[in-house]
This record gives sequence, structure tokens and C-alpha cells, in this order.
Amino acid sequence: MTAPVLVAYATEHGSTRAVAGAIAARLRETGLEVDLQPAGEVLDLRPYAGVIVGGALYMGRLHSDAVGFLRRHHDALAVLPLAVFALGPRTLEPSDLAESRKQLVRSLAKVPDVEPYELAVFGGVIDPKTLRFPFNHLRASDARDWDDIDAFAFRCAAAYDYGKAAAELSDPRTTVPQTHR
Repeated sequence: MTAPVLVAYATEHGSTRAVAGAIAARLRETGLEVDLQPAGEVLDLRPYAGVIVGGALYMGRLHSDAVGFLRRHHDALAVLPLAVFALGPRTLEPSDLAESRKQLVRSLAKVPDVEPYELAVFGGVIDPKTLRFPFNHLRASDARDWDDIDAFAFRCAAAYDYGKAAAELSDPRTTVPQTHR
């Protein structure tokens, strides 16, 4: 592929940016060219062959910069491959993940012509020192599952590597270097 993939993120405190950076790094490891940018700063999607956008869920809603990105670019996203991720629950309990997924789907339903081929919810981060009252009394937590984030990135890489079937791609996490004879 000659055109890059855009990984756009919307974050308040930096944890979504860290996840977006990890996804971009994984995509690069598979040989893709990747641009990593804040969602609010992206002006044009014409240079890109695909888009991944992520944001945190706050009070049941996807971060406003992520929603704004999807609304601004909905015409382009109607024809570009799109994947979406969100950080949300404080735990990885199935019920918490399911509730956050419902919140993400509800947020996406409010944006016309946005149909991601891949949708993921990852655990979120709470750092009480960065929050205002009453949230600054929450217990600190980091529920990000980096293996799950890597798996999402690899699924996206498989979708964007148009010349190969997903089965032909090698996962860089499991590829064993060949020894020279």
C-alpha cells in the first residue's frame, strides 16, 4: 500500500493517545505507513487509505473531538475503511465492557454514514490527580489490556494490507526469525 493509514485520537488526559500510539507502532511493524494525529487537528482525509479513530468514553458518550472528527469527515469515511476504538470501563468485567460497547454504538449511531468494519472497547484509565471533584475521589486504575490492543491493531493491519489475505499476514508478535544456514 502506498497511501498511509491515519490513526486519530481524542484524549483528555493522555491514555487514549498512548493506546493510539501503540496501535500506530503495531501497524508500522507490519509494514504499513502510519500518521498519528489528534482527531481535532485532522483537516483532510484524502491522503489516507484507511482510518482508525479512538476516543475515551465520558459519562456514556464518546469524546467530543472523536465525534466531531466523524461528523466533519463523514463523507470521506463513507468510502474509506474505518475502525473505531474507545477506552471506557474501569474494569475488564464482561458486563462493564458490554455496557461501554453499548455507549460507543449509541454515540456512533448519531453520526451519519459511519459504519466501522472493526469496533473495539478497551479498559480505561483513572488517575484521580488529573480529575476534578467528585471524580478525583475515585480509586486509581488502569484497565488497558495491551494484548487486546495489539490484537485490534493486527486485525486492522490485515484489513489495510490489501494485497494479502488476512491468513497470509504474519503476526509480528509470533514470528520467529529464521536462522541463516
